[in-house]
Amino acid sequence: MTPTRKRRLIVVSLILAAVGVAAGLTVLALQQNMTYLYSPSEIAAGHAPAGARFRLGGVVLEQSIRRAKDSLEVHFIVTDRFKEMPVEYTGILPDLFREGQSIVATGTLKDGHFVATEVLAKHDESYMPKEVKDAIEKAKQAQAATPAD
Repeated sequence: MTPTRKRRLIVVSLILAAVGVAAGLTVLALQQNMTYLYSPSEIAAGHAPAGARFRLGGVVLEQSIRRAKDSLEVHFIVTDRFKEMPVEYTGILPDLFREGQSIVATGTLKDGHFVATEVLAKHDESYMPKEVKDAIEKAKQAQAATPAD
């Protein structure tokens, strides 16, 4: 092998190695920033990551909204009509937030309840976010597959 050819092979190998390392770091960074959506049934089944950020999707249970006096703290329950998850949020809720409406909340699970850092509400009467609709459909299928007691 000639010295020119050997040098060229080393340069190409180093470039390929650098591209591989860059691609690996990119994938790792994207994985760490992803927040998956879970329904209350999936959380109850233990599918949600403990201590990690994720999104909770479902419907605000009727007559479950409780506001703290003299603060922006709000407690409510999100349901997929099979299981329920208590949620705590401090901040200004979206204008469309109300009982019976679909929401997606981002936060973490702490001591059996969901501590939200962001709450998003649907934008009209007929719309339900695709992720929430899919999560509720999964919960229905899981409920149908479970034998009755």
